[in-house]
Amino acid sequence: MADLVRWEPFRDMMTLRDAMGRLFDESLVRPFGGWPFGSREETPVPAIDMYQTDSDVVVKATLPGLKPEEVEISLSGNSLEIKGETKEESEGKQGDYYYRERSYGSFQRCLTLPVEIKSDEVEATFDNGLLVLKMPKAEQVKAKQIKIQAK
Repeated sequence: MADLVRWEPFRDMMTLRDAMGRLFDESLVRPFGGWPFGSREETPVPAIDMYQTDSDVVVKATLPGLKPEEVEISLSGNSLEIKGETKEESEGKQGDYYYRERSYGSFQRCLTLPVEIKSDEVEATFDNGLLVLKMPKAEQVKAKQIKIQAK
């Protein structure tokens, strides 16, 4: 003989709610941990500021712990690419405890520039982990007015 089980509709709803919560938690992409690494699985992404003045487009990228020779900048049309790789090893000894830390990682960041620039006049400076690119704007071509002739 079968046992009688009391039906509780709210118990089933809570289960659905929990399932939906898990679905959202597992399916939504977490934002990057930023630079430096948030965890080993995440890709580091440098923080970027880009703005324009009357004559230049300026890009500032925060790259802590990197050296200028570890950063590569390329410009193609109106696309700017900043990429780099860090390979850092440090050793130290404290009392009887010995440790060795390694930090490896690479990043790549592509930006679309708002205007055409003079690629041969771009200035790049690097100071204390801050990369600053000063890119002069190209001379803008004046719009040509075309008159319509009626027949």
